[in-house]
Amino acid sequence: DNWVGNGSSQFEFILLGVSDQPRLEMLLFVVFLVLYILNLVGNLAIIVVLWLEPCLHTPMYFFLSNLSFLDLCYTTSTVPQMLVNFRSTHKSITWAGCVAQLYVFLSLGCTECLLLVVMAYDRYVAICQPLRYTIVMSRRLCLQMAATVWLSGFGNSILQTILTVRLPRCGRNRVDHFFCEVPALLKLACVDTSANEAEAFAVSVIFLLVPLGLILVSYGYIVAAVLRIRSAQGRLKAFNTCASHLAVVSLFYGTAIFMYLQPPSSYSQDRGKMVSLFYGIIAPMLNSLIYTLRNKDVHGALRRVLGRLFGSKRT
Repeated sequence: DNWVGNGSSQFEFILLGVSDQPRLEMLLFVVFLVLYILNLVGNLAIIVVLWLEPCLHTPMYFFLSNLSFLDLCYTTSTVPQMLVNFRSTHKSITWAGCVAQLYVFLSLGCTECLLLVVMAYDRYVAICQPLRYTIVMSRRLCLQMAATVWLSGFGNSILQTILTVRLPRCGRNRVDHFFCEVPALLKLACVDTSANEAEAFAVSVIFLLVPLGLILVSYGYIVAAVLRIRSAQGRLKAFNTCASHLAVVSLFYGTAIFMYLQPPSSYSQDRGKMVSLFYGIIAPMLNSLIYTLRNKDVHGALRRVLGRLFGSKRT
């Protein structure tokens, strides 16, 4: 059996993280605990506000609530396990837990890539075809696009997960990472992994470069349309609508491309660990902050919901 190693290594993996630097480990524990709590509060607040406020029941905010839910799941797939391991002497994860984490993390990453394209398309229609917006972005189309994005992300990752976990490890079970991720697990294999690397590269091109290309094309059209707007106030409003989305795209794609589109031979484990912390944990946590800080509609809705909540408590 490919999965059988010596002793307990067939049943668990040891996640090394930064176990050789206890002070850094303590610092990371505090930082990620605070960030995770803020992430939970921020994304749950966005989901609840968008659900409770009828004026925000539009395609843009429907996709934003999908992004908030996705980011909640994305960080929850890794951070709780990381926090436990930061404070534990035996930094292990079961074999089944590692496979589940790998699959969920990969699936949500692919889903986010596709969801950001759909959000860019929504902005393109809103700015370039404003009169046709409600007809084009119908409720039915929005639901179909959301379902396609989620099913594609989770469907694609089945093959990559199976190919990664079936590699013979010859008893190796010490993962030099904070969580189970493809590049770190490929390093454990005791056979040639070039076929896996080629498959991972092909998937990365499809789910990273193609979506990024589509987003850049959308924004090319958007910039051209915005520059044709005569009033400075109109131009500013249109750019503001897109600025949050562009910030999220830059954060997520920039770091994910750096991680997945470099050959594993040049893969530095320490640098890789920090980069994946960024696009897998920090970027999703910043999404809610970027969208709420830059969005007056969400600000206003949040104030109204809090006002109703605390107003009703007083009476």
